Amino acid sequence: MTSSSHPSRRQVMLALPVATAMVYSGSGFGQTGPIKFGGTLPLTGGNASIGKVAQATMQLWLEDVNKRGGLLGRKVELVIYDDQTNPTITPGLYTKLIDVDKVDMLVGTGTNLIAPAMPLIIERKKLMMGNLALGLNDQFKYDKYFQMMAYGPNGKDELARGFFEVAAKLTPRPQTVALVGADSEFANNALEGARNHAKRLGFRVVYDKSYPPNQVDFSSVVRAIAAVKPDLIFAGSYVADSSGLIRAAAEIKLKATMFGGAMVGLQVAALKQQLSGVINGLVNYELYLPEPSMQFPGMKEMIARYRAATAGQGLDALGFYVPPTTYAQMQVLEQAITTTKSLKDDVLAQHIHKTTFKTVAGDVKFGPDGEWAEPRILMTQFQKVNGKELGQFDQPGTQVILYPEKFKSGNIITPYPIGG
Repeated sequence: MTSSSHPSRRQVMLALPVATAMVYSGSGFGQTGPIKFGGTLPLTGGNASIGKVAQATMQLWLEDVNKRGGLLGRKVELVIYDDQTNPTITPGLYTKLIDVDKVDMLVGTGTNLIAPAMPLIIERKKLMMGNLALGLNDQFKYDKYFQMMAYGPNGKDELARGFFEVAAKLTPRPQTVALVGADSEFANNALEGARNHAKRLGFRVVYDKSYPPNQVDFSSVVRAIAAVKPDLIFAGSYVADSSGLIRAAAEIKLKATMFGGAMVGLQVAALKQQLSGVINGLVNYELYLPEPSMQFPGMKEMIARYRAATAGQGLDALGFYVPPTTYAQMQVLEQAITTTKSLKDDVLAQHIHKTTFKTVAGDVKFGPDGEWAEPRILMTQFQKVNGKELGQFDQPGTQVILYPEKFKSGNIITPYPIGG
């Protein structure tokens, strides 16, 4: 399954349709071939809901950049392969992107999916602009790797920091914490950060266990946690297990001061709707919310275009989680290429390291490790979710920002569940 020429592998070309591309290939593009951006996305498998949203957002950027005349006078194309949410095949896919497709720029999404391809990328000395990847460069320390999720220089700690900082200010102060998560790279990194903060702030860990990534029934997991009666419950989970943990918690009437943390999936419309009856009180990370404290230039317009472009496709109907960082991911590369007038990986990497970029996700500056120089992981709480109407999530106060202070838009309500 790792051969890059496997005949059953599905290639998704995100270039504009031929008829449209001909419009963009007029005098503004000259006779030179296209500039190719290439990578993989999980368009099938467990993370398909994220991958398809990223795909749609990249398409928006592609249309925009070509309407502006492309880059360096050349049309831009995207070559994206479906990695099937399967980390074992990404090295082969990136080999094909580099050696066969001859892409100029590499992009990727997801900790578990980028990590296996990094040795190849480093060997070929290619620049990688990643997204939604936690602490990946801690082990590689590669100077041409950059990452658009706002973890900052201590990514493993930042995903959990807000949860524990909020907890530490509560009166009475919580004393104990349970840590639980999937046995996968993302969740393990998140739980490592949680352990660090628990130790730093003096919370006693009374439960610390992982479950298999393919776990389906979470009743036994939640009952085991309930048995030790922790004040705080920090979870590191993907979409399916986030839903499973929350539903199991509601079923057994789990009570705690705070519950949540690093649960993937609660950021998108479908899960917000599905869990609307049991979501109030959950404290969890986000990257962006339409609270008054986060009005970045271009963000509102980009999300509106995303919603219009994906209406009726069964994709995330809100667009708060993946689209902002995905569009910004492409904006950074576009601005770097435009400014340097170069496609050389070394030249672009040096420029990106020293430049502050204006994006729909706000101003972005990268540190030496390729992460944001300053972290901006939000810790939020669902407080006024009422029914499944999506419009409520556009309204301030439905899901408030608790941390960091710069973006805070409300105060925490305890205990979990609210009104339980």
